[in-house]
Amino acid sequence: MFTKRTAITGLAVVAAVALGLTGCSAEASADSDAGAEAVDAATATSLADFGSLEALEEAAKAEGSLNVIALPRDWANYGAVLDAFAAKYPEITINEASPDASSAEEIQAAENLAGQDTAPDVFDLGAAVALANTDQFAPYQVETWADIPDALKEQSGLWVGDYGGYMAVGYDPDAVPAPESLEDLLGADYKGKVAINGDPTQAGAAFAAVGLAAVQNGGSVDDFQAGIDFFSELNKAGNFVKIDPTPATIASGETPVVFDWDYLNVGYGAELEGQRNWEVAILPGTGYAGYYNQAVNIDAPNPAAARLWQEFLYSDEAQNLWLEGGARPVRADAMAEAGTIDEELFAALPETPDETVVPDAAQAEAASTLLGEKWAAAVQ
Repeated sequence: MFTKRTAITGLAVVAAVALGLTGCSAEASADSDAGAEAVDAATATSLADFGSLEALEEAAKAEGSLNVIALPRDWANYGAVLDAFAAKYPEITINEASPDASSAEEIQAAENLAGQDTAPDVFDLGAAVALANTDQFAPYQVETWADIPDALKEQSGLWVGDYGGYMAVGYDPDAVPAPESLEDLLGADYKGKVAINGDPTQAGAAFAAVGLAAVQNGGSVDDFQAGIDFFSELNKAGNFVKIDPTPATIASGETPVVFDWDYLNVGYGAELEGQRNWEVAILPGTGYAGYYNQAVNIDAPNPAAARLWQEFLYSDEAQNLWLEGGARPVRADAMAEAGTIDEELFAALPETPDETVVPDAAQAEAASTLLGEKWAAAVQ
């Protein structure tokens, strides 16, 4: 199920630009092993602290485990990413916990399991949660750090954007006419048919749905009230369905219209091919974009494996796997310039709006506060 998570925003305008787009001697090996043992992986802030990728790999293999949390395998191609890491490092067992947990629940798990070997080593978070919990993260800058736009990373490496997309509307063309604007969704054709992916006070995709409604309904990223008002009106019209969408709810006809990230809506269609027709529309007008972020748990029980996971996620291999899942990798522009991106997949991404907004940290925090105060009453 595509049920992940908590507010994705907190990125500056440059994010819109980013979205547009061996062998060795026995002696040397021994030295590398010794160096890996000497390094305190829990305090390492870059590959330089280990001396080499090989030394980091050896340290991670010695730990033998990697604990991940809230990584649905059908979310942005995470299944392929996890399997690729496992194939590359069979000595490291990946323990996948609570795949459908929210970002907030990731942090709760880290706090509840602190000091235990089952605590998460790494996080995948929306920025609202990331920004509110930086004390939980260990700074780490991956080898490809320079390729990541400054606006999409905390400068010491506490959190780093990784993959993203545009808020879009998925719909069943056999159940409803193709929506061409938000206003269309208020009509009788959509009665009891429009859903968002979660609660916007908890889930990033739902937060972004309200953000899109705000910027396309006379509001802005500085004030989400217009978005709240739109969903209040949608609810009063009887068109808003308070069901978290999944492939099952789409297949059953319970949620024939879904606000979600473009790559997730594309994923719904791929999973339901042959069962249900599913189209995806990025509505004309101002687009709303965002990224999810990676972070290392400051109390990671496997600190070397946590850092090796980060190195892998920002490698060409994993970045192209995000692209394969329909998401936009954070290193896309640099990889395109270097000729390492999958050009066919990159060219196949949907066209993006001429104007795109991405809230910065202060705007995201203000929107989160406003939603906490007003959302429940607006759609009760």
